[in-house]
Amino acid sequence: MTPKEKALYLYGRFLFYTDIDYQDSKVEIYNTKQCALIAVDEMLNTDYYCGSLYWQEVKQEIEKL
Repeated sequence: MTPKEKALYLYGRFLFYTDIDYQDSKVEIYNTKQCALIAVDEMLNTDYYCGSLYWQEVKQEIEKL
C-alpha cells in the first residue's frame, strides 16, 4: 500500500468512529485526522519497527487530507 493509500485507509477507519453528526463537518474531519495521526505516531515511536520513512510519508498524507 502506498503512503497515500494507507493514509486514506486509516482516515476511513477512524471516520466510522468519529462520525457523530456534528453540525460542522470540520470538527468531524479534524477529529478523524487527529485519531489517524495518533495511530501513526504510535508506529513511529515503536522501537522495534524500522519503517519510519514510510510512516512519516503516511503522516504527511494524512495532514494533507
